[in-house]
Parts: sequence; C-alpha cells; structure tokens
Amino acid sequence: MFRRALNHIGIFFLNLLSLLPMPILYILAKAMYFLLYRVIGYRLKVVRENLQLALPERSPEERKLIEKKFYKYLAALVVEIVKMSSISKKELEKRFQIKKSELMESYFAKGEGVLLCAAHYGNWEWGSVAIGLAVSGQNYPIYKPLNNPVFDDWFQKARSRFGSKLISMRQTLRAIQASKGEASIFCFGSDQAPSKDESHYWTTLLHQESSIQLGIEKIARKTNRPIFYFNVTGVKEGYYEAEFVPLCLNPQETAEFEITEMHTRFLEEMIRKEPAYWLWSHRRWKHRRS
Repeated sequence: MFRRALNHIGIFFLNLLSLLPMPILYILAKAMYFLLYRVIGYRLKVVRENLQLALPERSPEERKLIEKKFYKYLAALVVEIVKMSSISKKELEKRFQIKKSELMESYFAKGEGVLLCAAHYGNWEWGSVAIGLAVSGQNYPIYKPLNNPVFDDWFQKARSRFGSKLISMRQTLRAIQASKGEASIFCFGSDQAPSKDESHYWTTLLHQESSIQLGIEKIARKTNRPIFYFNVTGVKEGYYEAEFVPLCLNPQETAEFEITEMHTRFLEEMIRKEPAYWLWSHRRWKHRRS
C-alpha cells in the first residue's frame, strides 16, 4: 500500500514536470547528463564494453566521442519521455517528422494491414505515438507491460493519446487476426533480445553472436502482410526524422529466417551510420549460445 502511494506521488511529479516547456526540460537534461555520466557513471562499464565489442573498427577516441554523445542523448530522451504525457499534436509533429509512404498508403486504401519493424533508436516512444498521426491506418504498437501497474498505466495513457491502440505482446497474433480487413499498422520492437529460453535463432549483429526475436517473421509468413522498417534519423537535440522503408512485400515467398536477417542487417546499418542514438546502456549480449 505504501509503495503504491509512493508510485502515485512519483506520477504526480512526472505530470508536473511534463508541463514545463521543452527548453526548460533540456536545461534539466544537461544537468542530468552531468550527473549520469560525470558523477554516477550510470552503466558506464556496460556502455564502454558494448561500444568496444560492437565498433572495434572505430578508434578509442571515436568511441569516446560516441560515448559522450550517447549520454547527452540519453538524458534528453528521459525528459522527452516525461513530456510525452502532455506534448501537443502540433509540437510532436514538428519535433518528430515522418515522411509519408505512398506505397504503405496504397495498402491502407485497399483495407489491408502492414507490419512495421522498429528499434530502440532515437526516441522510439515519440515515434510510436507520431506514427499514429502520420498514417491513415490504425496504429497498433506492440508493447511489453511493465511490472509496476501504476507506471504501466501512465505509459499506456501517454502512448495512446493520439489514437494509437496498444497491444500486449502476448495478444499480438490474436489482435492481427481480428484486424483482418482493416487498414492497420502493427509496430514491433525488433532489436530487443529474447530471453535465453526463447533464443531460437542466432546470427551476428555488430560483430557479436546475437539471438534475435522471431515474432515478426512468424507473423509475416503466416499472414503475408508486407513489412516496412521505421528508419529514424536524429537531426539535433529534440528533433527526429523518419521514413517507412519497404523491407519485404511478399513474406510468404521468403525462406526461413530470411526476414529476420533482413531487419537485423537494416538495424546494423542504421546503427553504424549514427551509433549514439542506440540504447548502449542495455545489456544486449548478456545471453550466449549454449
């Protein structure tokens, strides 16, 4: 009971912070960067190890610059997520610009659905909300519920403010089957490592042997829904651009694991172009093949 009360107090202060204008929040982000990077060294060992493993072709000096840029991005990301509960439609569209896809819209015009690969790159939270404003089809972000019900409720409300309908990972296939005949887009986070028990496919990602989620491939080959990749570019602090890139338009014609390799290679290329915007503080390679 006491913990739940503390959670609600935390949500109250999050909502108050969210009302601050973005310039003020970015001042707070600069202070947070100093605290996380210079004082606490938040997951600094993990970040450095990941960068060294994934980018051995970069010099130590280059990796150091990527490290610093990552922590600045991470601090900004925190305040951007806080702002998500109150950001206006106009400001979100200004800060997260998405190029419309005529090809994707052609499927929606026929009452058909598509699948979307995304990654923990740039501001994926703003992206999942902005997609609902940028496409004519119904947006269904796939998400993993948080263990904390109070904060899970806060995230669900923030993520669904502009019409997106969240789907729990366990309900994905059922929701896709129910959406048959509807213009829809189901958005998958494809870069998160599966648990060790669910690691059924291994390949290389950034020089590392990596287990990859197979969910989007299984669903695509079962339903033959075309797949697009959500290609995000960080423009400057607080501003992102994105486009829907066709990845596989006829999934049933692919070989097993071909789709998984497609989106893994796309992710790899995206990270290599601008490494700082990926979530390096995550222990992506904590599982090893037996």
